[in-house]
Amino acid sequence: MGLLARLLLRNLLRHRLRTLLTGLGIVIAVLAFGLLRSLVDAFHAGADAASATRLITRNAVSLTVGLPIAHRDRIRQIPGVTRVGMARWFGGVYVDGRRFFPQFAIDPANYLSLYPEFELSAAHYAAFLRDRNCAIVGRQLAARFGWSLGDTIPLKGTFYPGEWRFRLCGVFRGATPVADEGQMFLHFSLLNERLRQENHPRKDQVGVYVVGIEDASRVASIAMLIDSQFRNSRAETLTETERAFHLSFLEMASIIMLVIEGVSWVVLLVVLIVMANALAMTVRERRSEYATLKALGFGPRHLVALIAGESLLLATTAGALGCVLLLPVAARVGLAVQDFLPVLTVHPQTLLQGMLAAVGVGCIAVVWPIWYVLRVPVTAALRRSD
Repeated sequence: MGLLARLLLRNLLRHRLRTLLTGLGIVIAVLAFGLLRSLVDAFHAGADAASATRLITRNAVSLTVGLPIAHRDRIRQIPGVTRVGMARWFGGVYVDGRRFFPQFAIDPANYLSLYPEFELSAAHYAAFLRDRNCAIVGRQLAARFGWSLGDTIPLKGTFYPGEWRFRLCGVFRGATPVADEGQMFLHFSLLNERLRQENHPRKDQVGVYVVGIEDASRVASIAMLIDSQFRNSRAETLTETERAFHLSFLEMASIIMLVIEGVSWVVLLVVLIVMANALAMTVRERRSEYATLKALGFGPRHLVALIAGESLLLATTAGALGCVLLLPVAARVGLAVQDFLPVLTVHPQTLLQGMLAAVGVGCIAVVWPIWYVLRVPVTAALRRSD
């Protein structure tokens, strides 16, 4: 094995440029595969973080149509419901409009208690409850714009015209890696009071109700009870699990995600072809050497170990380097796309898939070269036909 190991290393480094380019191709393929898979995971982050004990109730017509505030008390009286929070999309424009981030008007006490994954200190929470002109933001959003406690955040209204100014009184952090730290929360009561003063058509309406339940096994029955409360009314409801609610948004981008997943596997197929071609060239060049080894008594298992070992060593080394580089590259890409995908992280399974893909490419690429070396007679190889 010592001799085979030395031969393997010498063969691998014989054509250094070819080895370098082939390895670089594997590194780039693993990077591309990991980034594309991470983008798909980022699309599903909201659904993956969904709680089994939270339901979302919205207008049955469309998410853009509001629900009356009066629905809240009736939902709260349904057996099995523990708490009801409400939220409405605010949609303000910050500075030039190109710096997008989600903003929601909420009832702080109920809404935040339903989302323990948003960790807010007691002091920040108390300040937010005390002053309706306050807003809280996620840690990632605060870092993005360099906001500090006490700063004024000006927003230009879109759905709700006018100039809005909020004082930053709290910064929350995610308790899990998939918790969205790129959001801003403000007081629903402040928004609704101004809409009442202006007699706005959206006054006394919320976008969605977040319903907390005691028993996750009763999700379907409680959802049906909620919707039955408002059947044949002017504002019928559609209640679904939080995961189903998030997945309904993903359906609009399902084709895009399907294409991204397809491209990630095409990248691996291309690098497989490149590596197989490189190994085929190498085997043809060393045909007489392998014939000599056969003549000296080296058996098939030795030749298989020599060829497969070279391929696997290159693929494994390049794959590991690609996985190591994936983490900082994904972090930089995450900063570039945080307006649309605030949670872009590389999951351990993505690194594992990338590594297994690299090893798989190394294994598959040697099938033809090994078959060729084992089937060609020693005399034919030494004559250097072809």
